[in-house]
Amino acid sequence: MTVTGVRAQARIVARPDGRGGTALPVLEGEGPLALRRTRSSGAEARVMVVGAMSGPLGGDRFGIDARVEAGARLSVGSAAATIALPGQLKGEARYGVRLDVADGAELRWLPEPLISAKGSDLHVGTRVDVQPTGRLVLREEQVLGRAGEEPGRLTSRLTVRVAGKAVLDQELACGPGAPGGWDGPAVLAGHRAVGQLVIVRPEFGHEPVTARMLGESAALTPLPGPAALVTAVAGDALLLRRLLDQALDQLGA
Repeated sequence: MTVTGVRAQARIVARPDGRGGTALPVLEGEGPLALRRTRSSGAEARVMVVGAMSGPLGGDRFGIDARVEAGARLSVGSAAATIALPGQLKGEARYGVRLDVADGAELRWLPEPLISAKGSDLHVGTRVDVQPTGRLVLREEQVLGRAGEEPGRLTSRLTVRVAGKAVLDQELACGPGAPGGWDGPAVLAGHRAVGQLVIVRPEFGHEPVTARMLGESAALTPLPGPAALVTAVAGDALLLRRLLDQALDQLGA
């Protein structure tokens, strides 16, 4: 008998409810990916991803799809950090995220950090499609190892397209077996927490942000089209969140 890891998929669809708010006609989660609608105000709907099991472990395949239809507003967070663990099965775990934002829609994707524990091997792939008048705030935070622990192998790829054109396509590999130099001065420079914000706004197409440093370890970069990228490194998750929150405040997002 062949033993495989856990397969789990979650789906969210948000659309206007006709009364100035946002309905969630599809809110489906499996196994470790439980979804809960939480209290919100105004036009925005809020969803929390609640981890019902440990993982992802070696061999697991997780995925989340979210679609925000025209005129809807959705905010998605998670109840706790996601911890990649080695598990009993050998092999890579995979976690895929697929986000679609329609014209006139808005998505705030703000999960808690992903922690790469010693011995784990995880590939995370996030693909985002935003239509010309859609709006997006996306946060990614990755922590290499728990306190006093060496990291596992972590590969993360983020692709963002606006109006069908790629504005960002980047990959970062860290930990044992990753290409040399990932911990050197040109990449993480010894830091153990790395994060980024991708912000898409139609007005950035007319008034692009100016590239600049945001303190000593965060940088703001304009992307092609109506988008901007903030990248930050820090010694721990708490400091990283502080840097990214400050960047959001400065950008008014």
